[in-house]
Amino acid sequence: MDLNIDADELNQCVQCGLCLPHCPTFRVTGDETMSPRGRIALMRAVQDGSAPMSNEVVDAFETCLQCRGCEPACPSGVPYGSMMERTREAMADADLTAPRWQQLGMEALKHPKLLRSGTSALAGLQRVGLVPKRLGLPDLELRHVALEATGTDVYLFTGCVMDAMQRSVHQDAMSVLHAAGLGATPTGDLAPCCGALHTHAGLGDDSRSMAEQLIASLSTDDRPILVDSAGCGAAMKEYGHLLGTEAAFAFSQRVYDLFEYLEQHLDALPSASPLALKVAVQDPCHLRHVQKVHGATRSVLAPYVAQLVELADDGLCCGAGGAYSVLQPELAGDIRDRKIAAIEAVTPDVVASANPGCGMHLAAGGVVVKHPIELVAQALREDERQEVSDR
Repeated sequence: MDLNIDADELNQCVQCGLCLPHCPTFRVTGDETMSPRGRIALMRAVQDGSAPMSNEVVDAFETCLQCRGCEPACPSGVPYGSMMERTREAMADADLTAPRWQQLGMEALKHPKLLRSGTSALAGLQRVGLVPKRLGLPDLELRHVALEATGTDVYLFTGCVMDAMQRSVHQDAMSVLHAAGLGATPTGDLAPCCGALHTHAGLGDDSRSMAEQLIASLSTDDRPILVDSAGCGAAMKEYGHLLGTEAAFAFSQRVYDLFEYLEQHLDALPSASPLALKVAVQDPCHLRHVQKVHGATRSVLAPYVAQLVELADDGLCCGAGGAYSVLQPELAGDIRDRKIAAIEAVTPDVVASANPGCGMHLAAGGVVVKHPIELVAQALREDERQEVSDR
């Protein structure tokens, strides 16, 4: 079976095993086929025809979180993430994965009004206690209040799931940008979904089509595009590689993680009394391993909280992985247990995580989670209220 992977890329892996400690599925199973080097060996065997795409091989590929924690650890620079994406696409094209029900769920992400309607209905069920807390959902809004533009300095990419379920995070992002003297235009329905989940599922035609649509929608000017969801930001920064066009590479150069951009404007951010909180930072994998700008979260957040603490797990994945926690609940739960143990070891009041999937997955495990921009906005609000009361 042709996985469309260049033989030179497959041969870059020298099977050294330095990736093993950084692979969450290998860490919880000890199974070599659930490690990066094991999966690459299977890719090689499938592509050269020495092994069939059996159920066991499909399972080895399907259980990969695509966290890409192996990439920074690899001395040979193996492009594991793109190799896994091509493998997933070949499997989906052969109807070995991405069943029809999953594709229908992904289709909904392209239709923001439908997504908001569904979220409002879910909010109603939440109000009467019919949505289990173990799902980790935030307090959903019955009615979605529109985000109003505050200026034209930057775009704020609002996306799909996050806009429907956590629009208040976008509102906090815009208020912090405004405090730094930056006016933001929310993208809203103009660019409803970046296609990240489609790429992970192997739905390549969909993800490429959505990338082209988003690029066209936001290319009427060259404003920076800020993203407060780590997975979306990583996907958009890789549009150049996804599409291979000059327009896509140019677009990707305009994309910034929200905190990456705010770090460049630290001097413009007002000071505030730190929140009396001990905060642990949980780095979303696509912020740490793909965008590699996780340090900016700490630079911006640190002045606004009493104490910032690190987890002693070297950024190991929490097990969310986009839709992974739904498709592989047992493995996702085992991986989350390790993350929770690392969190409990530092006894924080709250965990800061800049990705909605990570936040909901950890919340479902009983962790108190906030997006880091919520904490910055809260500190600024409380300081402002204090100033008013002191007058």
